[in-house]
Amino acid sequence: MARVLLAMSGGVDSSVSAYLLREQGHEVIGVFMRHGMHSPVTCSLPGNTPGAQATASQSAATALPVLRSPRQGCCSAADAEDARRVAERLDIPFYVLNFEEEFREIIDYFVNEYLAARTPNPCVVCNNRLKFGRLFQYADTLGAEFVATGHYARLIPAEDGLPGLFCGRDPTKDQSYVLFGIRREYLGRLLFPVGDYTKQEIRNIAAKIGLRVADKPDSQEICFVPNQDHAAFVRQFRGERSTAGEIVDTQGHVVGYHDGLERFTIGQRKGLRIAFGEPRYVVRLEADTRRVVVGTREDLARWELTASGANWLVEPPAEPFPCTVKIRYRTKAVPATVTILEGDRFRVQFHEPCYGVAPGQAAVCYQGERVLGGGWID
Repeated sequence: MARVLLAMSGGVDSSVSAYLLREQGHEVIGVFMRHGMHSPVTCSLPGNTPGAQATASQSAATALPVLRSPRQGCCSAADAEDARRVAERLDIPFYVLNFEEEFREIIDYFVNEYLAARTPNPCVVCNNRLKFGRLFQYADTLGAEFVATGHYARLIPAEDGLPGLFCGRDPTKDQSYVLFGIRREYLGRLLFPVGDYTKQEIRNIAAKIGLRVADKPDSQEICFVPNQDHAAFVRQFRGERSTAGEIVDTQGHVVGYHDGLERFTIGQRKGLRIAFGEPRYVVRLEADTRRVVVGTREDLARWELTASGANWLVEPPAEPFPCTVKIRYRTKAVPATVTILEGDRFRVQFHEPCYGVAPGQAAVCYQGERVLGGGWID
């Protein structure tokens, strides 16, 4: 069988992935991606002076004892220790990779997107750059034929010779949306061992073989944001740059004030701190005026969007084609017609109004359960 490099997060999914791969006869090598971030960290913002930047830990050590983090997420010290214990229990090699510099780039992206009045998706960017970027480079140095993760997605042989990327069997845990950015040529070297299982089946396997992580809760966090306070995290790195401004209705009337664009995203209802006679939602964020525009649910309706930075996992048709499109991880894919544009861009025309389209999020195209590709909403 093959040598497989497995990304281990310390959670039940990647832990059971290690077991399943080993039972299939593969030579499994477990790796944990250490972000090495000790708050505060350096973040390079446009226009910031060195004096306005936060400080950063410069530790380059990769040994587990120096990894310190009180947080619970996919990259904490506790997660690293859980992953190490699973590797020992299954008798597979285990390494910790120092991706501190790469994580700084992801944090830069995260903060800069909020300052540009966009809604970032750092987990997708992490997948593109690290899990399915740097890990393949590391796999090559070890002579590993495959890279595996604990994502709930499936790879099914397709007519073009490469596997197609499909939704996971468990619809409540499907993670195909966050995988759209995988390079197409890597599909033949990927393994998703848990994709054909439900979450409960994976927990049952973990309990049966005696893994301590069998009942470990799923991480719902962004691993580098303390207490999931996105606004406070962005403020830590923006220096003297303020994004405070007016809250206006769709006619431009000032109805209040806010202390930072980073507190808002398209479709948001809570946290407006303004009393209205009926529900109001954030319908637009304006980076240039620093205005937050609020309106009714109908004001949120969009019939089309454009996306850039497209990555296609199939050969995209030259003519407009029907498919379904998902605009956020936890939303349903809706019917649309997609037209390929010049410069790695595409247009989505929805067949019915779509609500909460947020610049900065991913628009991912599906044909049934197969991922065709996607891009970043402009």
